[in-house]
Amino acid sequence: MKFSGPLESQRLCLLLETAISREAQMWKMHLPKIQPSQDVGISPTQRDEVIQWLAKLKCQFHLYPETLALAVSLLDRFLAAVKARPKYLNCIAISCFFLAAKTIEEDERIPVLKVLARDSFCGCSPAEIRRMEKIILDKLNWDLHMATPLDFLHIFHAVALSTRPQLLTTLPKKNPSQHMALLTKQLLHCLTSYQLLQFKGSMLALAIVSLEVEKLIPDWLALIIELLQKAQMDSSQLIHCRELVAQHLSPLQPSLPPNSVYLYSPLKHNLVTCHAGAFRLQPSLVPGPDSKDNSKPEGPTRRSTVLSQRRAAPGRCKQATAKRKVEEMEVDDFYDGIKRLYNEENAPEGVVLEGKPPSACSADVSRQGGNVSPCPPLQPVSVM
Repeated sequence: MKFSGPLESQRLCLLLETAISREAQMWKMHLPKIQPSQDVGISPTQRDEVIQWLAKLKCQFHLYPETLALAVSLLDRFLAAVKARPKYLNCIAISCFFLAAKTIEEDERIPVLKVLARDSFCGCSPAEIRRMEKIILDKLNWDLHMATPLDFLHIFHAVALSTRPQLLTTLPKKNPSQHMALLTKQLLHCLTSYQLLQFKGSMLALAIVSLEVEKLIPDWLALIIELLQKAQMDSSQLIHCRELVAQHLSPLQPSLPPNSVYLYSPLKHNLVTCHAGAFRLQPSLVPGPDSKDNSKPEGPTRRSTVLSQRRAAPGRCKQATAKRKVEEMEVDDFYDGIKRLYNEENAPEGVVLEGKPPSACSADVSRQGGNVSPCPPLQPVSVM
């Protein structure tokens, strides 16, 4: 049954108060410590690895995300109450996973214990899993109905959508269910970090919601303050939790679109310098695709195919010496040559600029004696 308007807000507030009350009764901070001996206690790395293993089992047996969230909560509650050895960690984890499946899933979706023990490669027999189930239930007082971080995520997401209907306007391709699936994936990823065990499940869920809302609406801070007041949380802890969550979720963020790549396609021309300090283009002897004879270029003479250039003004050209190299040219001289290439050599091939005699820079490339420019050949601008 779906409520609308004030009834929906009251129902969500009641669900939030009930979940916070349950969390206050059952939550106990448990931070695994790195032990000097590997057989003394369960290390943080071992705890994170076994939860990643449970996440794979959830996908393998096609179970609900709520099952995995409850299994992780049961595992952390049990490890906070009992000092277990690492060799029993797989048995404890698979037992919590089976208990969560029997609590959350439908009867036809609950995996058979024999199949679960075989396909999970947990190294435990069905009898050992049953005995471990009995131990876990005794330590948890047979109370498995607790508020998980995923429960708070559902509540906070519903409250945000009810108070800010325009929340998903910037995501036209996603409905509320798809958006919730994205947040659920982020939350399950955060459950594999032992550093976030210092925060309650409600704090972790609100941190994920706040990071997402910040990207969607400009007045996100007012909404988060409202949720903080309803959940009766400390803002300083939320800020600290947000920082750790953002750091942990950074590998899941989509990469930025790649920068544009410009491919350079050189022409069959060489950029050479003349004695007057100017530049000219020397065409290559390689024929084009339309050439009929590969040995003889078209046209009366080779000089007619060279793109002629106006003589530079006396004030702008500098007299080059024999020892001067192109690498030692000043920046201004280099850009002046580039400007002359683009501004004064825009005539078609085989046509000398009208009114100007051929430049004295039409000497052969072999006569330059190492004065070839180190920059790549430039493509001349064609004139329409």
